[in-house]
Amino acid sequence: MVKVDRAQFSREMPYEDSPQRIGYDATISGEFQGYLLVGMGLMPRAAPHIHANALETLKEYLKPGSNVLDIGSGSGYLCAVMAHLVVCLAPLSLINLLILNIFPLQAPNGKVTGIDHIPQITSLSVANIHKSPTTSEMLKSGLISIVTGDGRLGYSSNAPYDAIHVGAAAMTVHEPLLEQLKSPGRMFIPVAEGSGMFGGQAVWQIDKDEKGNVTKKRLYGVMYVPLTDAKKFED
Repeated sequence: MVKVDRAQFSREMPYEDSPQRIGYDATISGEFQGYLLVGMGLMPRAAPHIHANALETLKEYLKPGSNVLDIGSGSGYLCAVMAHLVVCLAPLSLINLLILNIFPLQAPNGKVTGIDHIPQITSLSVANIHKSPTTSEMLKSGLISIVTGDGRLGYSSNAPYDAIHVGAAAMTVHEPLLEQLKSPGRMFIPVAEGSGMFGGQAVWQIDKDEKGNVTKKRLYGVMYVPLTDAKKFED
């Protein structure tokens, strides 16, 4: 997280440990800690601590060469952070090579795919990622890819995934996500509890072992914005 400047992904108070708004009445990845801004046409992006918790949960599967899916990728911040974890070159060597333009950035088995259902949000995330020469090169090389689509269906084109991060609350653990998780692999997903999305939510750690057996572990209660159907926005 230290390697990615949050100010390149957030318009206001980027270094506060609190959610920040990025617009488009969007479902943005992360816990919103009681903020409910639908009527204002804005939703918050995640607080740093919830991103840190997610990375800590997935760290066994965020290694050089790992294939990762970030659902509800929003501003693109977490995609950029995870890309630094899956790149096959050491960070110092990576910077030197980019500056000297001696060798193109390559990570044959490492990839981070971010998916969001609002085209304006995916365009925003691409612009944000291009603000840093390092992550811009990662995007150009294909180490990071950002796509528009329904994250509840995963993204089968780049599957299977060592790690799946879901940055908004689902009504259930959607079957396509389980199918696209590698054996072994791990998913971080907030899921609604009780009656309805705002009747309570919890983060679940979903593990698939080498034989394809799935286990689920409830980690802690949260309040995330929900995964929703796409809306149309006019710029």
